[in-house]
Amino acid sequence: MPRSMYLGLLLALPLAASTVRIIQTNSAGDDVSIIDPATNKVVGTITGIEVNHGAAAAPDGSRYYISNEGRSTLDVVDRKTLAITRSIPLSGHPNNIAISKDGRRVYVSIAVAPGSVDVIDTESLKNVKSIPAKGAVHNTYVTPDGEYVISGSIQGKTITVIDQKTETPVWWLEMDQGIRPMAFLTNPDGSTKWIFVQLTAFNGFAVVDFATHKEINRTKLPDLPVGKKPYLFGGNESHGMAVTSDEKTLIVNSRLNSAIYFYSLPDLKLLGTTEVGRSPDWVTLTPDGKTAYVANAASNSVSVVDVKAMKEITRIPVGEVPKRNITAVLP
Repeated sequence: MPRSMYLGLLLALPLAASTVRIIQTNSAGDDVSIIDPATNKVVGTITGIEVNHGAAAAPDGSRYYISNEGRSTLDVVDRKTLAITRSIPLSGHPNNIAISKDGRRVYVSIAVAPGSVDVIDTESLKNVKSIPAKGAVHNTYVTPDGEYVISGSIQGKTITVIDQKTETPVWWLEMDQGIRPMAFLTNPDGSTKWIFVQLTAFNGFAVVDFATHKEINRTKLPDLPVGKKPYLFGGNESHGMAVTSDEKTLIVNSRLNSAIYFYSLPDLKLLGTTEVGRSPDWVTLTPDGKTAYVANAASNSVSVVDVKAMKEITRIPVGEVPKRNITAVLP
């Protein structure tokens, strides 16, 4: 089924607000914040995961998966009790994670040389293989159509594209700077059209054509307003992106400017901007694409942003140094 048709069916279904949760990891602590977007309040906390990084939710709503940098494990959390039920040893220090569309696999970025993506079977809850990548892996994604697993390396400056069915690499793209967060735009049939790529020392993003495996564009975010001082801490200058469910808007974080920017798709025209907390590190969207949740790593908060109005609604206090976040739709 084309992704556009699937999204239309998803958005047409009656979905209680209580079934949507924003899962916010807090990288400098041992807790993960659970936010209810209906109230914009923290309604639960997962504890005991030291230096938690990436998060994923089982499609059936039974579990959360959190990468644990302190113990180099993937921690399995019961969604109802928020208790850790299993800690799965990994092949090395983890960063971000992604889950397959059917929920049968969790793919874990291994952020040490030579670089790999660990594959966790969610039925047996075992680490069943490591897929080699070119360089230590920072972020891993599953494409919107579920056909590919995409990993990016900071040190290796390389994107590794993995066939999800065979779990083997099929192509690579080396770029001029380290690979940071990515986001995806699809073709009408749901296949991947472009990869948006943030780079280590660039306040903006590159565009990679999936079919030709080549960079076709690079967009620099606007300069800071006169008199505003840049935020120079926390890593690369631009970190965190998301595409709205209707695929009409790309949202891009700027750590340097402590702001987010809105670009129209596919023409990439700047629509506007709004200030958020210091050092926005990640962004996730509600299923309807109307609200963005921006993790402010240096403000210990999450900004709630109305996408259409391009305006911050409120800020939610969370744990220490919030970074990665996801939207969980629970049956």
